[in-house]
Amino acid sequence: MPKTSLKEIQPRRVCIIKPSALGDVTNAFSTLTALRILWPEAHICWVINRSLRGLVDQHPMIDDVLPYDRDRAGAGPVGARVFLSFLNTLRRGRFDLTIDLQGLLRSGVMTAATNAPIRVGLADAREGARWFYTHQIVPPGSIDEAHAVDRLLSVASAFGAEISKPEPVVAISDADRAWANHALEHVPRPRLGLNLGARWETKRWPPGHFAEIARRAVLQRGAGLFAIGAPEDASLVSELARILDPISLVDFCGKTTLPRLAALTQAADLILSNDTGPLHLAAAAGARVVGIYTCTKSELNGPYGPRATSVKSEVRCAGSYHVRCPQARKLECMNELTPEKVWPVVLTQLDASIRSADR
Repeated sequence: MPKTSLKEIQPRRVCIIKPSALGDVTNAFSTLTALRILWPEAHICWVINRSLRGLVDQHPMIDDVLPYDRDRAGAGPVGARVFLSFLNTLRRGRFDLTIDLQGLLRSGVMTAATNAPIRVGLADAREGARWFYTHQIVPPGSIDEAHAVDRLLSVASAFGAEISKPEPVVAISDADRAWANHALEHVPRPRLGLNLGARWETKRWPPGHFAEIARRAVLQRGAGLFAIGAPEDASLVSELARILDPISLVDFCGKTTLPRLAALTQAADLILSNDTGPLHLAAAAGARVVGIYTCTKSELNGPYGPRATSVKSEVRCAGSYHVRCPQARKLECMNELTPEKVWPVVLTQLDASIRSADR
C-alpha cells in the first residue's frame, strides 16, 4: 500500500515536537507560521521544555502546549517514571499528525508515543530518531551545508506550504511591549543592547571587546546601553559595567521573562550578541542584530532575517564547533576577532537604524 502523500492530508490534531533550546525553538517559528497558514483550522500542540514554555504559552498560532519536565525526566527510576508518564500524556492526545523538529532519540521516542498515523521528521535526524517516522523529509542540505531555519522550513514545504518568505512570529503581548518601553524610557537612542553570555566558552566574546564597541557607540553616536542575558551571565555584565564606568549601562540580566526579553530587543535599535538563544529570539522578533561568530558557522546557525547580520572569526579553527578550546589554540579567535573588525558592521547597522527612525 503506497504511503499517504503529505500534500494531500488535512490534519485535525497536530503535535509539533521541538522542546529545546531557546535559539532552536525560535528558529522553528517560520515553519510554524507556514503550517498554520496551510492548516488554519487544525489544532496545533507544541511540546517544549518547561523552562521555555513562555515562548509558546500565548503564541497566537498554537492551540495547546505540552511542557516536558526535562530536569525531572533524567536517569534513574524517578526519571524513567516521569518520562513514561509524559509519553502516556502524548498518547492520550489523539494526534493524527506528529512532526519532530528536534530530530534526536528522545524526540523520536516522543513521536512514536503519540501513535499518530503520520509521523514526520528529517531524513538525517540523529541518534536513530528517523526510524520512528512514517515519512522522512530530505532537507535542502545536511546539517553542515544548509541553514537551520531552511532545513526546518523544508518540512513545511513537504506538506505544500509556501516558504519563499519566512515569517517567524514571536509571542509578545501589548503588556510586554509596554513594560519594555517603560524599562528603557531613560535609555537614550540609538539604543544598543548587549548580550555577553553563551554556554560554550568558545562562543563568549570577551567583555572588554563588548566594552570597546559600546564605548565607541556612545562617543560617536550618543548611544544608550543596556545588557540582556540569563542569570548566569551576571558576572560578565558586572565586568562590562566595571570597564565602562562611568558610562551608564542598564542591566536586565535574569530580570525578564522570555516575552519581555523579546520585547526589549524590539525596543532596541541594535542588538550585539554572541551566538546564543537571545540573538535568535531577537532576530525572530524582527530586531536589528549583529551576531559574533567564533567557533560556530554563521552560514549554518547565524541570525536569520533581513535585519540580521554577523561578523565571524577567520582563524584556521573558526567554525569548528568546539565547546572548549583545545589548549594549544588558547582562544586565538577572540584575539583575532577584534573590536576594530566588528565596529564597522555595528556602526553601519546603528546608522541604518537611525535613518529608519528619522523617516
